[in-house]
Amino acid sequence: MSVKPDWWIRERAEEGMISPFEEALVRDGVISYGLSSFGYDLRAAPEWRIFVNAFNSVVDPKHFDTRSLVEFEGETCIIPPNSFVLTRSVEYLRIPDDVMVLALGKSSYARCGIVANVTPLEPGWEGHVTLELSNTTPLPAKVYANEGIVQLVFFQGDRPSQTYAERKGKYQGQRGVTLPRL
Repeated sequence: MSVKPDWWIRERAEEGMISPFEEALVRDGVISYGLSSFGYDLRAAPEWRIFVNAFNSVVDPKHFDTRSLVEFEGETCIIPPNSFVLTRSVEYLRIPDDVMVLALGKSSYARCGIVANVTPLEPGWEGHVTLELSNTTPLPAKVYANEGIVQLVFFQGDRPSQTYAERKGKYQGQRGVTLPRL
């Protein structure tokens, strides 16, 4: 496997791998997004699911109680101290059958105590990326929609793999913020 550079990502984006696609890194007055040297920075959509403890719910991935979430739409989101939000990428992705992608948190947020879960995007997967953001600080933390939120790193294998779709992956084709599924 090898990490793929910007020209490789641009070629795949023109084939529909990333939509919408930003051909250059946008950074004037925003947290950067778009094509970088060896990756692509995704943007957060203005759709947020904020975890709250209003009903003393237990967060259980097998029996998810949506009462533990508040839905919010806006250009910014305040993550409560020591809490968590879900959002999705603006971009819709179609991962080729011979490619594995890792979504990693951006350092601008990490330096503020906001951690993005490292998420693999498997060969053949497609959809909006549901992003999980933790505020590890004892203070409220602000995140921004339509600006960079995670960086994707692309790895290409020597041959196609069994795809996420072939394995009937439960998050195939997801749109919007997608909650845990069994």
